[in-house]
Formats: sequence, structure tokens, C-alpha cells
Amino acid sequence: METIKINDVEYVRKDNVNPVASKRDGMEYVICRTYSAGVHAGYLSVRKGKEVTLFNSRRIWYWKGAASLSQLAVDGTSCPDECKFPCEVENITLTEVIEIISVTEKAMKSIQGVSIWKK
Repeated sequence: METIKINDVEYVRKDNVNPVASKRDGMEYVICRTYSAGVHAGYLSVRKGKEVTLFNSRRIWYWKGAASLSQLAVDGTSCPDECKFPCEVENITLTEVIEIISVTEKAMKSIQGVSIWKK
């Protein structure tokens, strides 16, 4: 990442920063990992302790093309045809959420662009 130092303060070039995804009605797009219900991506509607409600959520059942959830949240997937993300649900309440990761605009578009996996 390219930086410049001015008056002992280091700055990062704007084009090297991944902007967080656009909010929808004030809700941030996030990835949530739970203790036992898996991983979900959607708009964070409500958070009360370890309980989270997501709007327009997709379960991230299997992903390929990102080394971790952190990379998926920043870069999205480089192998969308090999991911297994079922259909979006309007609302889901998750209990025992152990991780909430902000998602970039690029990653949100990637996640939302994965074809619906179904059997």
C-alpha cells in the first residue's frame, strides 16, 4: 500500500482504501459468524448483545476464492461459481453471534452476485 508522510503523520492513498458498503436505510452490510448457526451476510438491523437481526440476509454456506471471512468481507470471492450461498431471506435473528465484520462495497456486490444455490 502506498503511503506518504507529512509532519510525522502517515497517510494512505485514497484509491488504496476499500470503502465500506453503502448503508441501506441506515443499516450497515456485514458478515456475522455465529457459534452454531453458521455465517450470514446482510444488513444489520438490530443488535442486542449476542443477538443480531439481519435484513436481506444470505447464509454463507460454503465459499471459495477468499482465504478467510475477513478477506471475503474486503475482497469478495474470486470464485463465485464455486460458492454455495442459498437464497436471501427478508429477516433473520441470529443468537450467539461471535463476530461481526464490516463489508466493503466491492465485497457486498460480489456476495450478492453469487448465484442462488439450491437442491
